[in-house]
Amino acid sequence: MKNVATKLMMICALALAVGMFLAAPALAKDKIVVGFSQIGAESAWRVANTESITSEAAKRPNIELKFSDAQQKQENQIKAIRNFIAQGVDVIAFSPVVETGWTPVLKEAKRAGIPVILSDRAVDTEDDTLWVTFMGSDFVEEGRRSAKWLAENYDRLKNADKSSDVINVVELQGTVGSAPAIDRKTGFEEVMKNYPQFKVIKSQSGDFTRSKGKEVMEAFLKAEGAKIDVLYAHNDDMAIGAIQAIEEFGLKPGKDIIIVSIDAVRGAFEAMIEGKLNCTVECSPLLGPQLFDAVEDLMAGKTLPKRIVTNEGVFPQEVAAKELPNRKY
Repeated sequence: MKNVATKLMMICALALAVGMFLAAPALAKDKIVVGFSQIGAESAWRVANTESITSEAAKRPNIELKFSDAQQKQENQIKAIRNFIAQGVDVIAFSPVVETGWTPVLKEAKRAGIPVILSDRAVDTEDDTLWVTFMGSDFVEEGRRSAKWLAENYDRLKNADKSSDVINVVELQGTVGSAPAIDRKTGFEEVMKNYPQFKVIKSQSGDFTRSKGKEVMEAFLKAEGAKIDVLYAHNDDMAIGAIQAIEEFGLKPGKDIIIVSIDAVRGAFEAMIEGKLNCTVECSPLLGPQLFDAVEDLMAGKTLPKRIVTNEGVFPQEVAAKELPNRKY
C-alpha cells in the first residue's frame, strides 16, 4: 500500500508541475506585449510623443511596453526590432527615422507572425502587407497648410502691396530621407507653384534640432543677409534655433523675416506671444491613446484601416496667447 500511495503522490506532483508549466504561458498572455522603437529625443515634439506613449501604456493594465530609444540611428532601430522579434512580443510599433531600408527586418517580423504598426512616420516599401496600419499626421498637408497661410498673409504682415515682387524664402528641412522632411517639402512646393513671387533661395537640413537649425540659419544669413523675407521651418525646434540666429544677426524675427513652422509645441506659442514667430501648423505628438487602442483592436481580431490620420489645426500669432494654456506639449 505504501508503494501505491507513494506512486499516487508522485503522479499528483507531476500532474501539478505539468499544469503549472502549461498555465505559465497563459498567465503571460494576460498582457499584450508591445515592442516600441522610438527615433530618439531630437525635439520637444519627440519628447512629448514618447511621454504620450509611455504614460498611456502605464495606464493600461493589459499592456506591457518594451521601449527602445534609437538615438536617431536607423541601425539601432533595426537592432531593436530584431530584439523584439527574438523576445516574441505580440505587436511591434515604431516611428522610422528614415523611409527606406526597412524591408528585410519587416519581412522577418512577418515570418515570425508579429504585426507591425507604423507610428508618426511611414516607410517606403513595395510590399504594404509588411505593416498593418500607419497612424499619424498628413505631412504633405502640413506643408500645404504652411504655404497657404504664408501666401494668404504675407502682404498683410509686411504691409506690402506689390505681390508681383520676388519674395525670398529660406527653408530648414528635417532629417534627410525622413518622411516628414520629404512630405512637408512636397506639400509646400505644391502650393507655392501657384504663387511664383515666392522663391526658395536656400534649402538645407537642420535635422529637426534647435542647435542645427540655428547653425544652418546662421549660414543662410551670412550668404543672403537682409535679402531673406521668409523662413519656412519643417519643425518648431529648428525655427526657435533660427530665431536666435536672426536676432544675433541684428534682424527682428517675425517682422524683418516672416516665420512659419510646423508642430505647434509650447515653445512655438511662447515665441509667437513674443512676436518672434508668425504661425505654427499643428502636428500632434499625442499618439499614445490612438496607438494602444489600435493594438487592443488588433489583438481582438478587428481589422484596422490602413491609414489613420490625426486631426490638427493651424495657429497664427494672433491666437497664441489664448491657445497656450490649452497646449498639452
